[in-house]
Formats: sequence, C-alpha cells, structure tokens
Amino acid sequence: MSERQAKEELLMSMRRTMKARRAWTAVAITTGLGFAVAGCGGDDGGDKPKTAGSSASATAKQPEQQPKEDAPQSPSSNTVLAEVKGGDNHTITINSAVRDVGGFVTVSGQVKNGRDGLWNPTTWSGGEKELNGNGASMAGASLVDKTGKKKYLVLRDTDGRCLCTKFTGGFKRGEEKAFFVQFPAPPASANKLDFQIADMPPASIEISEGE
Repeated sequence: MSERQAKEELLMSMRRTMKARRAWTAVAITTGLGFAVAGCGGDDGGDKPKTAGSSASATAKQPEQQPKEDAPQSPSSNTVLAEVKGGDNHTITINSAVRDVGGFVTVSGQVKNGRDGLWNPTTWSGGEKELNGNGASMAGASLVDKTGKKKYLVLRDTDGRCLCTKFTGGFKRGEEKAFFVQFPAPPASANKLDFQIADMPPASIEISEGE
C-alpha cells in the first residue's frame, strides 16, 4: 500500500469514528430529553417532592431566640420606671423593663455611687454558688411577682455567667454606670413586679411588651 493510500484509509477511519460518536451523542441527548419530559408530565396521583415538609421540619428544629450576653444600648434617662436609694448611699434608676418575644425580660437603667471613695459592689452578685464567678455584677438581682408568689432569678449560661452587667473596676465617687439584667419572662398577666438586689429597697416596675 502506498503512502497516499495509507493516508486516505486513515482519514476514512477517522470519519467513521466521528460519525459513530455523533450518533451516540444524539441518542444520549434524546434519551435525556425523554426522561425529562416523563418527569415533568406525571399526573397528580404520582409522588411529589416533600420540599415544603422538609422546610417546615428544619424551621421547627431551629432553637428559640436566646437572650444576648452583650449589653444593650443605654436606655433613655428621660423615662424613669422606678428609682430607689439604699445601701451605702447608692442609687438604682430603672429606665426600661421589656418582655421580649424570646421568652425573657430585660431590665436596664443606671447605678450611681453616692459614697465617698471607690465602691465595688461585690455583694451584688448574690449568694448562689453557681454565680460566684461573676464578681461585682447584677447577678444577684431578682424579679418578684407578689400576686403570683414567684421569684425570677437572673438568667445564666452553662458556665454560671450571668446575662447581666459586670461592673469592672468598680465605681468612683459620684460615678454612674449603665446596667442591664435579664430574667425568664413571667406570664403575660404578670406585668407589675418588684426588682430587688442585695440590701437595696425593692423597686416596683411595670413590664412593657417588646416588638
């Protein structure tokens, strides 16, 4: 066989191979379209994807809203729900008490040192052993529902850290600092409660509904 004949034979072989590949490709595409049409054209009696059910299940498994550990923005001092003075001439002013949709109540306001010299409210962390690591903080605060005869303690995480303000560095003379503290929410019918901490007099407050 001459060199020219060999080249012609090689070209013919390549053409046959390309035709075969195009034929298989056409068959594959046609088959795929057939499956797609069959999938889209099923009647109402066929099984349908459970997309909606899966979505609802995922939503149901999402955890409820948890209270935030970060302090909220300082409430407006123009609104005063209650103000009490006690201890060693200290003042607590409560500016806000809001029931949130997550199932907790956030109380916030101001604490002022009226004594001479530095004051570190170490006794305000309460007597619970679980809260011993909170130091000078609002961990010992509580809400008291006199009508329902229930007492609500400060929320805390699994390590015993309270969801409340910690007064790092204490208070200088005449110094005032913002605070927040979070409690489990009482029933919706319980709107008037007493805020208590350490040896301070109880502060009667009314809870408002959050958005």
